[in-house]
Amino acid sequence: MLTVIYVAIVLRYVEGWRALPYFNSEKKSENNTTLSVLIPARNEEKNISQTLQTVFAQNYPTHLFEVIVIDDHSTDNTATIVEQFIQQYSNIRLIRLAEYDLNDTQSFKKKALEIAIQKSNYQLIVTTDADCIMNKNWLSLIADYYEKYKPAFIAAPVIFYDEKNTFQRFQSLDFVGMMGVNGAGIFRKFQYLCNGANLAYEREAFYEVDGFEGVDKLASGDDLMLIQKMAKCYPNRIAFLKNVAAATRTTPKRSLRDFMSQRIRWATKTTHYPDLRVTLTWALIWLFCVSIPTSFLLSIFFGKIMLWIGLGQLLIKALVDYVFLNSVATALERKDLVAMRVYLPSIFLELLYIIVIGTLGNIIKNYEWKGRKVR
Repeated sequence: MLTVIYVAIVLRYVEGWRALPYFNSEKKSENNTTLSVLIPARNEEKNISQTLQTVFAQNYPTHLFEVIVIDDHSTDNTATIVEQFIQQYSNIRLIRLAEYDLNDTQSFKKKALEIAIQKSNYQLIVTTDADCIMNKNWLSLIADYYEKYKPAFIAAPVIFYDEKNTFQRFQSLDFVGMMGVNGAGIFRKFQYLCNGANLAYEREAFYEVDGFEGVDKLASGDDLMLIQKMAKCYPNRIAFLKNVAAATRTTPKRSLRDFMSQRIRWATKTTHYPDLRVTLTWALIWLFCVSIPTSFLLSIFFGKIMLWIGLGQLLIKALVDYVFLNSVATALERKDLVAMRVYLPSIFLELLYIIVIGTLGNIIKNYEWKGRKVR
């Protein structure tokens, strides 16, 4: 039964992703959408310069966008680097969270975004991370999409790059799968997920749903909690921009410790999602993955029949996952990630990852993020 449910879930993602139209801009006039690009940053001196360089290299009129970097109590040279850009560009500002009284919160990123939105001047809020790089048409595609369809909330792809080994390529493939899940769920309106490294939403809509109110007790969740609040208020105005040129790119985690910390942090949010359908889906996927090694273990007591059941489950999972991942990887121009030398080890890494992270995410409630210990 779990196997049938899993296949049904994945095939629903396959259908939704393939049905989601690839957005090809057919701009016939000049853009008029004003954009506020918000970049929260904490100890990002190694990355922030490259991020800002790609933002200011955009094919978008300078007078139509502003950049606001929010320095979250950095102890390195992040703020100093941003100040150098301020001397060069007139449409960038720096906000220092240290100048605000935030003693009663552990949701520093949400507070950073809230303050920046209050200080922003323009109609469409665009958020990304301080370790991302962008194609030169990133902002123009977001604006073109917004002007054509007028969604209240736009999610767009986030892709990893610069992988060094099998473990990092597995992360990239896993993230490709996440983008497919996000796009399919949003397009078919059965599941609302996104990544805060590449979002756009109307400033007015943010205030209409009371921003992060009600989800501000969790340290993270500035993306998933917000899209699910938006979906309740604007069920027909949530969109996924399917175009690889609209993607932001970042690097995979370089160490197992950093990877585990990130994914446990993500997993701790699942029981807090406003949309219970998301929690139920993840629970069913986790149960199916747990059932595979369970079948192998039961073969000790019940003989070869359980061994064959376990092997059958593993083979079915590998096949349906490949169909889905191949479709998403093709659209996002990462076909290299579904080559067998990458995909075969990823089958086992992903199974282990889902079981371990899904378990730990419901046990561990304290974790470290950006040098802070949070709950």
